[in-house]
Amino acid sequence: MENKKVLLGMSGGVDSSVSALLLKNNGYEVIGTTLELFNGGSCCNVNTYIDAKNICKSIGIPHFTYNYKDEFKKYVIDNFIDCYKNCRTPNPCIECNKYMKFGLMFEKAKELGCNYIATGHYAKTEYSEKYNRWVLKKSKAGKKDQSYVLWNIPKELIEHILFPLADFEDKEQIRQIARENNLKVANKPDSEDICFIPDGNYKKFLENNSDIKPINGDIVDPKRKILGKHSGLYNYTIGQRKGLGISNAVPLFVIGFNKEKNQVIVGEEKELYTKEFEVNDINLLLFDKIDNEIEVDVKTRYSSKTAKAKIIQEQNIIKVKFDEPQRAITPGQSAVFYIDDIVVGGGKII
Repeated sequence: MENKKVLLGMSGGVDSSVSALLLKNNGYEVIGTTLELFNGGSCCNVNTYIDAKNICKSIGIPHFTYNYKDEFKKYVIDNFIDCYKNCRTPNPCIECNKYMKFGLMFEKAKELGCNYIATGHYAKTEYSEKYNRWVLKKSKAGKKDQSYVLWNIPKELIEHILFPLADFEDKEQIRQIARENNLKVANKPDSEDICFIPDGNYKKFLENNSDIKPINGDIVDPKRKILGKHSGLYNYTIGQRKGLGISNAVPLFVIGFNKEKNQVIVGEEKELYTKEFEVNDINLLLFDKIDNEIEVDVKTRYSSKTAKAKIIQEQNIIKVKFDEPQRAITPGQSAVFYIDDIVVGGGKII
């Protein structure tokens, strides 16, 4: 008999709450869990735990909290700080998914005798006859699809992951289910910010939680001519236009950094466009290795559209060559590769 026991990660929001309801209604034995990751963050405050616990009580399933604050600091916050120290722009959700939700939470699920873990992410898992393996796919949620932030999960987990919201097309459908079932979080707003920086001020967070401090330096053009002063490299990102404090005949954008000389490099918009780049920290889900050049769609930011490209793997690096130049490719962000709606894998932009 199939083990239908599932550990569901719950944030106290409407997505994970409706996921609990849907799983239970589909015959799963559901255990809700909320991971304590950070003091006072949007996903880790007293209301989060209370809302999740109350939802579980109203549905009739157990709920547990587990303290992973030390692990969260090690894998997510320290990585976030390290990226900014090295002029890279991180995406902490990707580290959290890899190490916390689909790492430590899966270990906890096994301890509890669960065959599955589940979250309220908008993504899909299924067995592909074509590729003869379990695959991660885009959900039907269009712009709200979250497969981009899941590329780095261990591929052997895919067959043990359930995404109950995979086939819903918009958030209003989820809220309507919550209202119909009297779930008190039906109208709870989404948290859009980084969970451990609820006020959205990442610069203040870096200054308060690391040895990163404002060190003034030069803003220069590609020929290293000094155009102005900056207030610390971590205050800038590739593609940024506002806040440079430079008057120029044509608009200028951040196009790079010289960490050794503490310089922000600016240029015209055309200099933001790139046709080729490389990624490391590779995680492939669809193949074990990419032996020959293949055509894929590439997404280089969570909010960006995909662009057609060819990729080839050379040991621990994947080289990406776009059909058309793309704007503001940013070191530290993730490049995620798709064939149709299947996630091939991804890597960190170098």
